[in-house]
Amino acid sequence: MKSLQENMLEYKKQLEKGIIQKAYQGLMEYMLSLRNHFTINYPDFSPPGSIYYGYMDMTYFSIFPKSLKERDLKIAIVFLYDTFSFEIWLSGKNKQILSKYWQVFNKSNWDKYKIVEPVKGIDSIVEHILVDNPDFSDVDDLTKQIDKGTLIFIKDIEDFLSKTAT
Repeated sequence: MKSLQENMLEYKKQLEKGIIQKAYQGLMEYMLSLRNHFTINYPDFSPPGSIYYGYMDMTYFSIFPKSLKERDLKIAIVFLYDTFSFEIWLSGKNKQILSKYWQVFNKSNWDKYKIVEPVKGIDSIVEHILVDNPDFSDVDDLTKQIDKGTLIFIKDIEDFLSKTAT
């Protein structure tokens, strides 16, 4: 394992090239435009949460469809750096809500999406890959893919919860 000093020297070399900064800035601008897309196109959702910029591990924002917010649940649209993918997560407003709904999903043996094993530091109940290895050369199409997948995921979660006593 390399030392912090060795890692920082390599980081500095990469930053000197200037590509990392441009890519990161472009990704942050895209995430902001994606957040704005949901604000404008889905006014029945509560206003999206602020963007969490992360530590180059993930960047995400939350949206709050009314039916899920009433249950203290939320949806996170997440860009994961290590897998270079967009995912969608069902999450809760706190650990108690996470635990409650994880048990509901887990006991049901629901297999439509991945139910996440509860581990310290994990803030999701259900996860799904929206776009693997996204093509940023056509951000309009990318936004359409994320939008469509998000609406399907939300509907599937709402349908499941409407049939489950919670």
